[in-house]
Amino acid sequence: MDTQRLILLVIFSFSLVMLWEAWNRDHRPPAPPVPTTAAPAPAKPADAPTSAGPAAVPGAAPGATPAGVPPTGTSSAATTAPPVVVKTDLYTAEIDPVGGVIAQVALAQHRDAFDKTKPYLALQRNAERTFVAQAGLLGDGMPNHRSPYEVLPGPRELAPGAEALAVKLAATAANGDKVVQTLTFHRGSYLIDATFEVTNATGAPVSPYAYFQLTRDTKLAVPQNSMAPAAYVGPVVYNATDHFKKVEPAEIDKLAADPTRKVPYAKTTDNGWVGMLEHYFVAAWLPSDTAKTTREFYTRKLDGGLYAAGVIVPLGTAAPGASVRTTVPLYVGPQDQDVLKQVAPGLDLSVDYGIFTVIAAPLFWLLKWLHGLIGNWGWAIVVMTILIKAAFYPLNAAAARSMGKMKLVAPKLKSLQEQYKDDKQALQMKMMELYRQEKINPLGGCLPILVQIPVFIALYWVLLSAVELRHAPWIGWIQDLSAPDPWYILPVVYAITAWLQVKLSPTPITDPVQAKVFQIMPIAFSVLFVFFPSGLVLYWLVNNVLQIAQQWQVNRMLEKEQALALAKRR
Repeated sequence: MDTQRLILLVIFSFSLVMLWEAWNRDHRPPAPPVPTTAAPAPAKPADAPTSAGPAAVPGAAPGATPAGVPPTGTSSAATTAPPVVVKTDLYTAEIDPVGGVIAQVALAQHRDAFDKTKPYLALQRNAERTFVAQAGLLGDGMPNHRSPYEVLPGPRELAPGAEALAVKLAATAANGDKVVQTLTFHRGSYLIDATFEVTNATGAPVSPYAYFQLTRDTKLAVPQNSMAPAAYVGPVVYNATDHFKKVEPAEIDKLAADPTRKVPYAKTTDNGWVGMLEHYFVAAWLPSDTAKTTREFYTRKLDGGLYAAGVIVPLGTAAPGASVRTTVPLYVGPQDQDVLKQVAPGLDLSVDYGIFTVIAAPLFWLLKWLHGLIGNWGWAIVVMTILIKAAFYPLNAAAARSMGKMKLVAPKLKSLQEQYKDDKQALQMKMMELYRQEKINPLGGCLPILVQIPVFIALYWVLLSAVELRHAPWIGWIQDLSAPDPWYILPVVYAITAWLQVKLSPTPITDPVQAKVFQIMPIAFSVLFVFFPSGLVLYWLVNNVLQIAQQWQVNRMLEKEQALALAKRR
């Protein structure tokens, strides 16, 4: 395999991956339309979990209340109470008094993908979108996320100097148990602590269970062109045994159709969390791993094109007149890896770099370190590309030298091709003899490229996935490195550099069709780059410019060496 064939193979493989992702996205069965009314109320709250209790969760206390399907409760349609609006330094949240559902979280430091004058809605419930955080209690007559709560008085805005504020909601179970749901918001944090406290008003012990779930549609929250790779949108489950598991909506559909089908994650563990991902952002319920509390994970398909992912935890056993409580934090915010690592084990894995994570992670660290020095993500990409190119200089020099020699012997190869056009075997033998005479290794340009491919792919996913590049400006017309170039300048300049690179490389003369394809590729890739984030195109452009400079210098050196060799022979 010569260098040109390898390059074509890499290009075609990359293109096929993009086309495959685009085809899957375009041919995915459309989800049913999302209801335009907020949280419709069926006769039974079928969008709450239907399993938990002693039979499902090992270690349940004796006398635990059977869970079954949560009681009907009062529908949100029957309550017209306005939402509770909570303001912190990082976001504004809206809490529905029905069920204490967190129906909206507007992030102050992140802009909407379609309208940058508006904050990004990490959670929302409206006519177009549904992505909410819900919680409730399991057991006959216990309040769930469709039950009305009384909102207790208290502050609604984080006061200067205050580190936290709490919103309390009270309800009474059918058996008289007193339930208080508390949502605690913290300064400088995207964590919201959800606490249930149950006071036993009966004459026998009770062992309630609480569920915490995220419910959303499958719509993309950011503009997505069909030519560009799509970020994963959907549920994830993490535990120490299975680690990070994506549960595709298509897999949930199969589980709904076949209840005997094995779920792709451990349902019952004493550690881990459950979440929902979308590009750049994550929402996750994070039960504490310190106490090793047994928990049950679940994913469900709901009506109206919605999917739920959640976790069920026990509150413990409360004697008559006593209380039990549990707290599960909810993270709703950007996929900032430094923050996610501190919040919960494995939460930083929500930033998915694919199979080359082991390479991508240090590359992102380098990019972030450069940004700390330079203060501009665009220039940090430029400098990082230069550093990576410098690190691979010996390999690139070897590849450039091999390609330069191939270009010098191209006339001789063409002559051999014409001379032995009817004898392919003889042609191959003569070509190998020429390579030996000229001391050329046809694979000399291939191996260095193969070594660098994992680095290129890893860096590609770093630039695609880093929330830090979202709405980050570079210079002039590039005001968002995560969005395509609005004036197409970078793709056009890339096309010019790619054409120059082809001219500096040896022409694959042994295959005219291959030669034509090789010449067309710069145009094809430039068209593809029109739809790619400008940060990615900037990386490829800088890389191409450096490669051209190196190849041009090597070609000049080889021409001088050839001229000197000819002079000596004379």
